[in-house]
Amino acid sequence: MSRLKELRAYVDKKINKMDDEDKRTSATAHLYGVSLAAQMLAKKRRLDPELAAMAGMLHDLHAYKTGSYDDHAHLGADLARKVLGKLELTTPEETDIICSAIYHHDDKAAVDSPMDELLKDADVIDHCFKDSSKPIKEKEQKRYDALCKELGL
Repeated sequence: MSRLKELRAYVDKKINKMDDEDKRTSATAHLYGVSLAAQMLAKKRRLDPELAAMAGMLHDLHAYKTGSYDDHAHLGADLARKVLGKLELTTPEETDIICSAIYHHDDKAAVDSPMDELLKDADVIDHCFKDSSKPIKEKEQKRYDALCKELGL
């Protein structure tokens, strides 16, 4: 089994423990959506698509697991480090790259490492393209506009 498939199986088990069916559906759609967007952006930007997809799968797991978005990026990075350590899927360097991206993904105004930026952008893609009837959040507008230009949309 590939590393990404193994990670997805783990995440699926955690999501399936959620009582609320709507929240389970939302969690699955968002984590898989961000993972796919991250993988595509990584290929375009010549970054590691597998690590990008793994970061996308884990980026909001803490929030879904606890039901709280309070400091979810920082706490999510801690959870991701534990999960990756438990599953022994990544090298220490790869774990650091994934956890850094998760740690920084909620600060859409800052500019961080290329993989950090990629996860922020993948998150924005999922937020903004999943339901075009919703207005784009002010904190995501600049990234959304830059992504549309980068992707020729």
